[in-house]
Formats: sequence, structure tokens, C-alpha cells
Amino acid sequence: MKKTILVTGGTSGMGKAMALALKEAGWNVVVTGRDAERLQQTDLDLQQIAGEHAVIQMDVRDPEACLAAVNQTRARFGRLEALINNAAGNFICPTDELSPNGWKTVVDIVLNGTFNCSHALVKGWQEDQVVGGQILNIVASYAWQAGAGVAPSAAAKAGVLNLTRTLAVEWGYKYQARVNAISPGPIERTGGADKLAMSPEHAERIRRNVPLGRFGTPEEIAGLAVWMLSDQAGYLNGECIALDGGHWLNKQPF
Repeated sequence: MKKTILVTGGTSGMGKAMALALKEAGWNVVVTGRDAERLQQTDLDLQQIAGEHAVIQMDVRDPEACLAAVNQTRARFGRLEALINNAAGNFICPTDELSPNGWKTVVDIVLNGTFNCSHALVKGWQEDQVVGGQILNIVASYAWQAGAGVAPSAAAKAGVLNLTRTLAVEWGYKYQARVNAISPGPIERTGGADKLAMSPEHAERIRRNVPLGRFGTPEEIAGLAVWMLSDQAGYLNGECIALDGGHWLNKQPF
């Protein structure tokens, strides 16, 4: 029986690439997002790949909406085994100029959204007696390094990384679940790249800070995600893999 995975923030960039790759790999794929037009286009793109999928308009900041999406997925596919927490929000702002609302918005999407979706998922696991489910979280190197200019995202991603490790232990014991994370480096064709690379000169400076001399691609992130969610990675739990061309080792800021 095919397994089913829900991908938040799955209508663009890395999220969409992961959704497409997972459907190619044989998963039933459910994509969530806030933008109806992007969801419609993602639906059309997924239709080009054999298999089953669904799209659901949802805001990860709303716990009830997250639970409804999980239950809708379970009703459609029988059960929901896996989740990718990819929904994100970020913007550049010196911390002393940051508004309380700016802080709250990013933390609500990144950290609280990850909890909301994970908590909704585990309720489904309990009802369906799912054993060996999976969660894959998307973080960033500033989860463990300084994130000057992106304090809300850095703090939230640090929380997600700790939640990854905490649930890997807690839910590993309780549900034999695997909970892991990917830390992407500079990735082209993503919202993060569009916001952080504010000019061609800035983008070139970032590129020079990557030892491999280039930006990564959403498809490379997707390839890693497919492997991490596969049986080949069945003993991988509580880990964060940096796919960044060596960027964070170079200890240079974005």
C-alpha cells in the first residue's frame, strides 16, 4: 500500500520540488498552502505525474486548520504516515528595528506552525495506530549560528531543530517514528533567495561564500528529502543534514 505524505508550503520553491519528487517516487502527496492560485497551478503540475495527490488551502498558524487538513487527508487516503514542515516566513530587518508583529508573524509560521502540523499528525497516528511514521523539518544553518538581520527566523528555526531532536526521542520510543531535518544553504528559485539576495551583487557575494561556488537547487533538496524518507534511511533519526555546498562551514553570513 502506498504511503501518504503532507507537504506544507508546497506550492513553490523547495516545497513544490519535494512534492513533485515524492509523487514521482510513489508517494500519495498532499500539498498545503495559503495562496489559492499557486495551489491550483501545483495541482496541475502534480497531475502530470502518475499517482494520487490532493491540494488543501491552509494556514499552518491555525491549529484547527492543521487538524482539519490531516483529517481530510486521512479520509481521502486512509491514513497519513508522513509530514514535511516546509512552510516558512522571513524578511531582513535589524532586530532593534523589528516590530513585535514582525517577530510574532515569523515565529507563528515557522515554529508554531511546525508544532501545529506535527501535533495534528500524531493525533492521526494515534487513531490509525500508525507505527513508523515520519516527520521531516526544514531548518537553516542559523538555527545553530547567529542570524543577524533575521532574528525571528533564526530563533524559530532553532526551536524547530530542538523540536526535531526532542520528538525523535519522544516519538521514536512511542511510535517508532523518525523525525529529521534538512538545513538548506543558499538555494536558487526560492522565496528565501529572493528576499536574502537583494541585488545581483549580494547574490554574487553569497555565491563566493559557498566553497562549491554556486547556489543549490530545489531539486537537490528534493532528492535528499526522498532519500531521508525512504527505507534506505530507516535508521536515521534526530539528525539534521546540511545541504549547502559547505556554506555554513565557511562561517560566512548571508
